[in-house]
Amino acid sequence: MDPASRPGVARKLEDIPDCPGVYLMKDGKGRVLYIGKAKSLRHRVRSYFAPSADHEAKTAAMVEKVQDIEWFETASEVDALLLESRLIKGIQPRYNINLRDAKSYPYLCVTRGEDFPLVFIARESEFDRSRASAFGPFTDVAGLRRALKLLQRVFRFRTCTLDIREDDPKRRFFRPCILYQIDQCLAPCGLYTDKRTYRDNIESLKRFLRGKRTQVVGVLARRMKEASARLDFEEAARLRDQLHGIESLDKMGAFGDFLPGNLLHVDPMVGVEELARALLLDKIPRHIVGIDIANLKEDEPTGSVVTFVDGVPFKDGYRHFKIKTGRRPDDYAMMREVVRRHFRRVAAEVETAPDLVLLDGGRSHLASVLAEFSEIGTSPPPLLALAKKKEEIFLPGRDEPLVLDTRSKALHLLQQIRDEAHRFARRLHHLRRGRSALAEKGGRSGRGRKRSSTD
Repeated sequence: MDPASRPGVARKLEDIPDCPGVYLMKDGKGRVLYIGKAKSLRHRVRSYFAPSADHEAKTAAMVEKVQDIEWFETASEVDALLLESRLIKGIQPRYNINLRDAKSYPYLCVTRGEDFPLVFIARESEFDRSRASAFGPFTDVAGLRRALKLLQRVFRFRTCTLDIREDDPKRRFFRPCILYQIDQCLAPCGLYTDKRTYRDNIESLKRFLRGKRTQVVGVLARRMKEASARLDFEEAARLRDQLHGIESLDKMGAFGDFLPGNLLHVDPMVGVEELARALLLDKIPRHIVGIDIANLKEDEPTGSVVTFVDGVPFKDGYRHFKIKTGRRPDDYAMMREVVRRHFRRVAAEVETAPDLVLLDGGRSHLASVLAEFSEIGTSPPPLLALAKKKEEIFLPGRDEPLVLDTRSKALHLLQQIRDEAHRFARRLHHLRRGRSALAEKGGRSGRGRKRSSTD
């Protein structure tokens, strides 16, 4: 049916704003048929009534009944996701999920009765309501995962499953994961925060999840002024950053602000989760490093270590290495050198230990690196080598290579990390070769120039 034949709909389509929000489709009696969310209300709602729209039968039947549209503007997509969940749960529209089947949909959970509560996503059969506050259910699983990552950047809660108690003396020796270094966690696992500060963040998160954004902002602003008045400028700065984070939730980007080029061909977290299952890992590898070597004959060989966090490149974790191992080209010796130098930094707590290490190479590269860890007396993290020719995955203790389906998101993620390590190693390699050529040319012409050094 043409929206022009429905004056209420046609008028609303003209007025609907281009911003994030939640929309309600209503019939002629004012009953809500469907509730949805959108990054752009204008584009999403208009798409239902476009002449070229090709809806499935259920959606087409719903659109035929629509006589009115109502909407609520929100400050961000995250707010829209939360509001949609609350409205669906309260109204239970005919064309939305049947809440009798809500057990198949995910919730956002916050544990109770812990010094440092854990935040996680789970379906109803996977958690105990007496031990966790549950928000939801949510119909958009991928959207909920993205929202969790954005909220963690603001409220800095933990998502690990460690047993953490405030009075545990071992906390003073515990080394936090990379999420602390990139300001996405307060690191209660170590002595980096106290119970009160962490719980304040959790209470702010829970208020935000209940839709009390204005109240959260007001409380944080008041606490920031109080901290500034008592000259606690570090606490005031932390609260200021939290306020800015809430205000800029819609600008933060679901996959980070540091992507070098168009690397993300898959949803990063989906790739990471599939990778954990494919490799039979005990936990999801949130922190992955890729290692590669670039050399042409004997000319200026280089090595690289690139870091991915939650499947996304983290440029602050990128490292270049000028190879010092002999003059004869030897990929295995060069890779061992990079591993040795990098993991010495890890042992000295200059770098954070990764959850998984990806080597660009085959079975021999893997064996060589395992031998290096044995020689330096360090327990290796989970390792694998990805060989280019057949995209075979070699794992310690496994005779036959693992071959994933070419459509596997886990394989796509490994390929992205491998290719990024290769690109980064070649970048320094070409730069060094260019400098060498210039130096030789300058020497022949009597106009030599001083060469700069890199790490």
